Amino acid sequence: MPQDKPDNAEDTRATRRLLVGTGLAAPALLAGAGPAAAQQQPAQPAPVPLNNPREAYPRPPFPQQRQEWPGLAARMEPRPDHGETSYRGSGRLAGRKALLTGGDSGIGRAAAIAYAREGADVAINYLPAEEEDAREVVRLIREAGRKAVALPGDIRDEAFC
Repeated sequence: MPQDKPDNAEDTRATRRLLVGTGLAAPALLAGAGPAAAQQQPAQPAPVPLNNPREAYPRPPFPQQRQEWPGLAARMEPRPDHGETSYRGSGRLAGRKALLTGGDSGIGRAAAIAYAREGADVAINYLPAEEEDAREVVRLIREAGRKAVALPGDIRDEAFC
């Protein structure tokens, strides 16, 4: 219910129509309305420092590395980045299931980590010689709160498939 005011009293309240007409709507609405508030600017957050991505990761030359086939990511120097610490999911695959061959290393490992962090349960197939890497991927999938199934075997073998 509007308050009564004398006929000669000047209305100093800021209205949306008044503020929009003068171009002061955004600052006034952000600051809490009113003529005095329209003159105040909201505090700006400090700018986030920019990092050059070319300097954020190891750069060549890398030491010579020799491994018997199949190689293990656990023995590489520097360790490849498969998203273990950098990838954050957003639940796009919630309720889904994924089967990845070669899920212990390389692109398969990165995909297994990403699928789990996006909400999918993940089964990975890998060669038995790559058990060390596969255990680490299974641990990362479970840490993401998803089910992990390890399937050691060679998909070139029809009996295994």
